[in-house]
Amino acid sequence: MQIDFHHTVTYIAARLAEFPHKDAAIIAYAAQYVDDATTQGIVFFDNKALYERISSAHKSVDLKNLYAPENQKVWMPFHFLPGNGSPDIGYVSKSTFIHKLICLPDSQVAKDMVKAAILDQDKPYALHRLGITMHVYADTWAHQGFAGVMHNVNKVNDISETGDSNVFKDVLVNIISKSTPELGHGQANVFPDMPFLSWEYVNGQGKKIVRNNTDIFCEAADCLCKTMKRYRLNNPDAAVTGIGESDMTQIRKLFTDLKDKSGEYRHKEWTKKIKQGVFSFGSATISYAEDGKGSWKADALGSSRDLFEHEYKESFLTSDWKLFHDALQLHRITVAHDILPKYGICAA
Repeated sequence: MQIDFHHTVTYIAARLAEFPHKDAAIIAYAAQYVDDATTQGIVFFDNKALYERISSAHKSVDLKNLYAPENQKVWMPFHFLPGNGSPDIGYVSKSTFIHKLICLPDSQVAKDMVKAAILDQDKPYALHRLGITMHVYADTWAHQGFAGVMHNVNKVNDISETGDSNVFKDVLVNIISKSTPELGHGQANVFPDMPFLSWEYVNGQGKKIVRNNTDIFCEAADCLCKTMKRYRLNNPDAAVTGIGESDMTQIRKLFTDLKDKSGEYRHKEWTKKIKQGVFSFGSATISYAEDGKGSWKADALGSSRDLFEHEYKESFLTSDWKLFHDALQLHRITVAHDILPKYGICAA
């Protein structure tokens, strides 16, 4: 999924779950920032204070993507949450572990992750953690069938569009696929991330997979809304309804109408619709800045560039950027050390 879903659709789902604008904006920004927090290490301040952060993503072209420990620390907990599935008949026992790592939509592992966020609301970064959780939860739908490690289980063959969008050249995509490492959905290019796309491919197990992203994304949006309603009730098991018919019709229409490969373009169109008040919560103005003016990082550090030394301000401790990174670390620890071991999954 790209910024149109992780930022704007997450915001819409939060508002439809009756979060106020300010809280929904934090949740949505955090959800998108998971894709943009690509730097790690220690931040140095002029008063000798230090802050260490981790990254939740790598750039597409980054040698870290070839390093197994980095994959398990980044792609697995933040983008390809293991689904704890089983291998197909015919696979030998030693191959079962890789199948446990394959991402599955709304798996029990995902439910445990969601529950942990819902029950942990007493920290100053609770909403930031919820946003991070919503990113990972949504990705269990978009990234289903792929694992966040380098393995031939992620192999993609004969990929092609099956709908009427025709925005990709299938021959070119297949050529690129062959030269792309078998990491996550790398060989599927951006096909899993396009809301309007219907497509098919043959996976690493030789199975033909047929996907309708619009249906998948609508289901994900509905489940995000339900989860955030349960969060507001502080009850992970509460019986709640999802997105109403009129709002879901509008969401589906935007998914199918905005047939553009650029997530940034689609995002701008979504923000326009939100401002126009097409959803039941009324008009709202939202924006997102990965870096530069208006970004969480620049607001917290005075610059979105990593400087040798930053001026320390007392407001840093309560800044959204710092709270996001606090939540990021807790999320990874919870997933890797509390949740996955219950399913026999040992990850970095």
